[in-house]
Formats: sequence, C-alpha cells, structure tokens
Amino acid sequence: MREGEVLASRARLRKRSRNRLVRMMRGSATKEAMVKSQHIAGLILLLMAAGFAAPAALAHAIGGTDAAFVAATHGPDPLPFLYLGAKHMVTGYDHLLFLVGVIFFLHRFRDVLLYVTLFSLGHSTTLLAGVLLDINVSSHLVDAVIGLSVSYKAFENLGGFRAMGVSIDNRAAVAGFGLIHGFGLATKLQDLGLNPDGLLVNLVSFNVGVEIGQLIALTLIVAAIAAWRRTESFGRLAVAANALLFLAGVVLAGEQLAGYFLAGGE
Repeated sequence: MREGEVLASRARLRKRSRNRLVRMMRGSATKEAMVKSQHIAGLILLLMAAGFAAPAALAHAIGGTDAAFVAATHGPDPLPFLYLGAKHMVTGYDHLLFLVGVIFFLHRFRDVLLYVTLFSLGHSTTLLAGVLLDINVSSHLVDAVIGLSVSYKAFENLGGFRAMGVSIDNRAAVAGFGLIHGFGLATKLQDLGLNPDGLLVNLVSFNVGVEIGQLIALTLIVAAIAAWRRTESFGRLAVAANALLFLAGVVLAGEQLAGYFLAGGE
C-alpha cells in the first residue's frame, strides 16, 4: 500500500473515532440533562405532595421543646427567637407551597423581588399587629384561607381566571394573602402564651428569623425552578405541577375546616 493511501486511511479512522466519541459525549450529556431535570421536577413535586402527606396541623405549628422554650421565656432573648422564626418558615410547607405558586412563571428577578416583598410586608404586618394588639381569630379558619391561597395561585397559573374572563391584580392578591399568612403565624405564637416581658424584642426577632428562613427557602426554590425551566420536562409537567398544587391547597383547607367544626367552631 502506498504511503499516501496509508495516511489517508489513518485520517479516515481518526475521523470516525472522533465522530463516535462526539456522539457518545452528546448522548451522555443528554442523558445527564434528562436525569437532572427529573431530579429537579421530582423535588418540586415532592414539596407539593407534602400538602397531601403531612397533617395540616404541622403546616406551621410550633410544638415540643420549641413551644416549651417560648412559654418559659422571660425577658428579651432575640437569638433563640430568630432561630425559631427561620425554622418555622423553612418547615412551613403551606407558606412554601404558596411561594412556589407565586414564582412558578416569574422569569425576571425584579418580578420575584416585587412579589416576595409584597408577601413579606403583608405577613410581617399582621404577625406583629396580631400578637401586639392581641387580635384573636380562629387559627383553623386562618389556616383554611392559607390553604385556599395555595389553590388560588395554582388556579391563576393554570389560566383559570383568564378563561372565566376575570381580571385580578396579582400584586394586590399576593399582598392580601400575605396578611392572612401573617395571621397564621400570629395565632401560633398567641397559642403559646408569650410573656409580656421582652415581647417586642422577641417578636421582632422571630419576624426577622421568618424573613431569613424565607430567603433561604426561596433561594433554593427559585434555583430549582429556573433550572427545571431550562429543560424539556418543564413544558410537559408545568400543568400537572400546578394541578397538584391546587389539590394540595384544597386538602389543606379541607383539613382545617374539618378541625374548626370538630372543635366546636373555635
């Protein structure tokens, strides 16, 4: 075989090997992207499914040693209350489910910031006012409305109101539901019988902790949804995810209404 033919044969072999390697890498990257998208979708759907699996009473309750600590506290003790506020928000899946619905289709950071700020202003206002002014409302009814707020946002995401020809200002709705979520936080603290000594400092610390916990949870949720949105599975599962979100809110509301009537309307 001539030298030129040998060189040409080697070049063809190298080209075929290179093409085969590129195809393998592309296949591996595609498979990795599919697995990653499934994991992200699974995490978000798992958060939504928590609304079905966990008792509604655990949505944002303060119990056990935390409740005992709060009831026994005398005087200002900001750091523990800061921790309790953050823990309360990170584990409060009813609040988190609502936030998932709020940011589900928000693409711009400034929109996320606007809606989360409105929600925070709302729940901070009623958390502080509810406890300091001793505004007594049924925790069951408040939590039922919180459940309905989850269903509302999912229904809006699904285009339900638009199909009905109903126009709603989402900014006002999110701020309004933030007020309700704040009362939900307030009722849990009121049930613990907070000591008046150091109440303002402890309450503000708890509220700051809530905002810190919300920021931590929101960062993870936004990152997960943003990553999921870049995959093909988002388009396929977005409707199903919001349908599940809607049903989770209905379950939460139903459990709280049942608790309200079983407790004799308290």
